[in-house]
Amino acid sequence: MSVSTHHPAAEFASRFTRALHWAALAGSFLLLSAIVVFAQTPQTILNVSYDVSRELYKEINPAFAKAGQAKTGQTITINQSHGGSSRQALSVIGGLDADVVTMNQAPDIDILVERGGLVSKDWRKAFPFDAAPYSSTTIFIVRKGNPKGLKDWSDLVRPGLQVIVPNPKTSGNGRYTYLAAWGYGLKAKGSDAGAREFVSALFKNVPVLDGGGRGATTTFAQRDIGDVLITFENEFSALEKEFGEGKFEKIYPSLSVDASAPVAVVESVANKRKTNEVAKAYLAFLFTPEAQEIIARHQFRPRDPAVLAKHAQSFPPVQTFKVEDLLGGWENVQKVHFADGAIYDQIMAKR
Repeated sequence: MSVSTHHPAAEFASRFTRALHWAALAGSFLLLSAIVVFAQTPQTILNVSYDVSRELYKEINPAFAKAGQAKTGQTITINQSHGGSSRQALSVIGGLDADVVTMNQAPDIDILVERGGLVSKDWRKAFPFDAAPYSSTTIFIVRKGNPKGLKDWSDLVRPGLQVIVPNPKTSGNGRYTYLAAWGYGLKAKGSDAGAREFVSALFKNVPVLDGGGRGATTTFAQRDIGDVLITFENEFSALEKEFGEGKFEKIYPSLSVDASAPVAVVESVANKRKTNEVAKAYLAFLFTPEAQEIIARHQFRPRDPAVLAKHAQSFPPVQTFKVEDLLGGWENVQKVHFADGAIYDQIMAKR
């Protein structure tokens, strides 16, 4: 079983030095090359993203607009659309004019390639780190004092426990939860059959499936349903901001999944709207030190090792696995687990 440990001091250092140099040059070049376009008319682009990135891009967008305006003197506006990652991808396929997509899982960009060529098939090569400016990981959030004494995945299958997760069919957050649980089941049980047994027991304890990660957070924190919320790492800070510090606690399980958040230009839209250069510059900006710092402040794991080290207290080392390494890649996962009638549907039908 292939796992890795995220550590602030070492994991990305050598790759990031090269990638950051590329990103800085690319970002500068793209911003400069867009000057003529900007000078002709104010620029507006739409970023279609997943639901728990809402606050992140509220800070990223004005920072990029300010940088662009300093170079061009023109107004740059970035509008946002947020929802369950897979639902957002389907909205773009259905006609939502996204200039860029910033998702939490690769399949929600790959589907834009497969259905109509909305995104280039080489989108992973357009930016560093397979076009993923940051990552996250799945954690547990419990109520103050951890009244049920939960420590690891094995505790979540106890009879009578209520586990809150988003729907894996509509939410990348939920999909990562399912896959993290499957990975733990493989490690603990030693077989796919054992993993299936474990995940089945876990989902028997799920009383409601919200459409996205933010909906699941609302169910747990505001509606006061459930003993534990499984979600992305950054949601803990969002909970504390909304409900006050000290009401919840976070738990890092013994094994989790690497949840890289990929981005891409929707070329069919950007070419039509003549926003291609602006869209590229916007995504290149995400890899710059300024944006990486914003990313870290919002509790997403930045690629820049210096920024990661600066925020080391917020990002403890955690053992993770990648879908590509342990589960045969996203295409295989989609076919085996999430296609209509596949393992997830079978599990839910027998709850």
